[in-house]
Amino acid sequence: MAARKGEPAVRKLHRHAWLWEPLESDATFVLRSMFGAKACYLDGRIMLCFCAGDEPWCGLLVCTDRSQHAALLKEYLHLTPHPILPKWLYLPESHDQFEETGMRLVSQARRRDPRIGVTPQARSTGKRKTRTA
Repeated sequence: MAARKGEPAVRKLHRHAWLWEPLESDATFVLRSMFGAKACYLDGRIMLCFCAGDEPWCGLLVCTDRSQHAALLKEYLHLTPHPILPKWLYLPESHDQFEETGMRLVSQARRRDPRIGVTPQARSTGKRKTRTA
């Protein structure tokens, strides 16, 4: 529904916003849109990605290096490698432990658990550098 002239537009609240709220008080917190999801950054590192679409984009992505998968999978039995982005781990919203596990993962991200978070690659400007002989 469109806003009436002179009235501010109403924004639809993301259904997982309650999960990232504890991170918002962190001075380094940044929330960005990413492939239809909301990505949370702390200290410039992407930590968690909240997806509210259709499976397999309906849940929580834990942004991590593959070298950390074994340790996280051992502690969080409900996580699995994401079927499209297997470099990250996935907790489907449909899992009966989604809320509890999601809160634990947010808490660990807030405490800067070294297993959670990756430094994003520098964005390409789209211009190629040419070699000179």
